[in-house]
Amino acid sequence: MKGYVFHGPGESAWEEIPDPAIREATDAIVRVDAVTICGTDLHILKGDVPEVRPGTVLGHEAVGEIVEVGGDVRTVRPGDRVLVSCISACGRCRFCREAMYGQCRGGGGWILGHLIDGTQAEYVRVPYADLSVHPLPGAVSSEDAVLLADIFPTSYEVGVLNGRVRPGDTVVVVGAGPVGLAAVATARLFAPSRIVAVDVAAARLEAARKLGAETVADAREAPEQLVADLTEGLGADVVIEAVGVPETFELCTRMVRPGGHVANVGVHGKPATLHLEDLWIKNVTITTGLVDTHSTPTLLRMAAAGRLPTAQLITHAFPLDSMQKAYDVFGNAAETGALKVVLGGQRHDSVAVPAQQR
Repeated sequence: MKGYVFHGPGESAWEEIPDPAIREATDAIVRVDAVTICGTDLHILKGDVPEVRPGTVLGHEAVGEIVEVGGDVRTVRPGDRVLVSCISACGRCRFCREAMYGQCRGGGGWILGHLIDGTQAEYVRVPYADLSVHPLPGAVSSEDAVLLADIFPTSYEVGVLNGRVRPGDTVVVVGAGPVGLAAVATARLFAPSRIVAVDVAAARLEAARKLGAETVADAREAPEQLVADLTEGLGADVVIEAVGVPETFELCTRMVRPGGHVANVGVHGKPATLHLEDLWIKNVTITTGLVDTHSTPTLLRMAAAGRLPTAQLITHAFPLDSMQKAYDVFGNAAETGALKVVLGGQRHDSVAVPAQQR
């Protein structure tokens, strides 16, 4: 088969690799129908995730069909159409028993495209299949379903639920990339009074408006003053950080009200300053987290009912074998307007790459 292989910082290729095989009785082999690319994959290609060894197939999100299962797999069988979760769960360790699958100590957690071969290939081996793949309802297309493998559970769990969004809240989402936009969409489920989206890209702010942000702000134009004006000087009830740089984290802590919540979703590669000299007296709660995907079944039901705007985040579609072109488009989002790119699913004879998001 073919897969997209990491060979070291700045080096990768779509190339021939060995077919996966069942190694443990809890494994499943999935024929990949649709995949997407995550910002974490770009970090790996830059060399920011040293645990990824050269020779590893990238990717941790997919939709496909079960073609083979190990003898201990009970919840799926060959022929089933499934969502492959970004998180694998052994189901037995302390953290899995508490539904903290991202912290699995039994050989799971974030392993696909990280510690073992991932999903950006024609076939993938999925460990612990009973808890790590989800049968898909026919009402959910492959293109829509693949967004439920990572960005929607991440934004919902680590952003909205950790931030404790409640009816009537003022919610600020800093960063209107794919995860930030999914946070806007899922925060709406809790009926906040207003959602403010902050970014530097006009196209992404417009996308946030379409997904339900009543107010948008350029991050370079003192958004904290805007939030203060909207809240009579109190600050936001919940601020969700969806960028992952020191400046945006510190901006979030300046915009939150006393007693409010800062939910950090962004992946940080550098230290950020925690201004306890200002925050110690404000009763502020700051949360961090890796997604656990415990919400995936709920999100799938909502997607089947048409309650999640997944399709609005997909800006580009490619055949599976156009992996390098898809990476080029996704990695240059400022020029291409890319939000989420999907490979596979419905096949296309030609690929049209719009200059910017419409």
